[in-house]
Amino acid sequence: MPRVLRIINRFNLGGPTYNAAYLTKYLPQEYETMLIGGKEEESEANSHYILDNLGLEANIIPEMQRSINPRRDMQAMNKIKEIIRTFKPDIVHTHASKAGALGRRAASRLKVPVIIHTFHGHVFDAYFSGVKSQMYQMIERNLAKKSTKIIALSEIQKHDLVSKYKICPASKVEIIQLGFDLNRFRENKEEKRLEFRTAYGIKKDEIAIGIIGRVVPIKNHELFLKGIAWLKANSKIKFRAFIIGDGESRPQTEQLARELGLDVADSLKEKHNATLTFTSWIKDIDCVNAGMDIIALSSLNEGTPVSLIEAQASGKPVVTTRVGGIENIVLPGETALLSDTGDAETFGSNLKLLAESPNMREVFGSRGWPFVREKFHYTRLVSDMAGLYDRLLRQ
Repeated sequence: MPRVLRIINRFNLGGPTYNAAYLTKYLPQEYETMLIGGKEEESEANSHYILDNLGLEANIIPEMQRSINPRRDMQAMNKIKEIIRTFKPDIVHTHASKAGALGRRAASRLKVPVIIHTFHGHVFDAYFSGVKSQMYQMIERNLAKKSTKIIALSEIQKHDLVSKYKICPASKVEIIQLGFDLNRFRENKEEKRLEFRTAYGIKKDEIAIGIIGRVVPIKNHELFLKGIAWLKANSKIKFRAFIIGDGESRPQTEQLARELGLDVADSLKEKHNATLTFTSWIKDIDCVNAGMDIIALSSLNEGTPVSLIEAQASGKPVVTTRVGGIENIVLPGETALLSDTGDAETFGSNLKLLAESPNMREVFGSRGWPFVREKFHYTRLVSDMAGLYDRLLRQ
């Protein structure tokens, strides 16, 4: 029975956790899988309920954290090495940057037969300065040499890895898109919509616009706020905006919202039907999406943003920036309206276009589910990954 050691950066709420969980749970029975990962940061939502719902257990390595710390990173790598010696995997598959750096080094030194890494986004755009970005590119090129196969989530991401940043040759990259259990976004939508809108006091004639995810610099909430402010100044439509999530940039984001003249409420502290409401983390995103009319994303960089896949599964139109792999996971002009990262006026006018047109929202929403159902279901993910594992083990 082939053994797979799956290593993830940390168990925070997001695509990598879902990806690792579904692969751990649903790989064919001939595979034995162990899942290990770091701990979520204080400002992030814990995602262990995802594992619990699937009946999975994971080994937590507290030393494996997002920030670079040579002493702590060495401790984490030594723990990974010990697990490899005990578990004796045939495949080590790492997910995201820190897990990829530590896990691939450990697997290479202990001569694991197959070493695979999945890029869930990458750290070359928007995260760091030019010098730091170049340093990370050098590190990733070295790690790629230790890898049997690199997995990209989209054609655009493969292009970036191969041609733009020259991390590895094209022959080393396999494109396998993420997969999720999207059925819950189709169930009891009217009941969920009523529940969410009642909880937040959203009136029937108000358009609800939401952005979902970590409140951190890379997510560029500044653009979202400027777009909302532009909409408020240029449309008579009644609307409410919601930031669902939390993170290190929350205080600055609240301050900017007030500077832009937006009425702001923290739903955990007050029941105030403000123009902009911060909800912090909400686990039942299917209920959130059901209550929304438009889902937005304003990121500076993305791999495969889960919120946009879930939005389309929910039948909601999307307003987003044109970055990373986004053009591979929406249908531009059919399920989503796109703009550049620094163009607040176009972002705002895209919100206005959808907010003022119920027919357009309905048409965009109707196209989303057929598109994501076939492309992003977890059964397709598991089938693709099992096929790759089989092929690499035979080789």
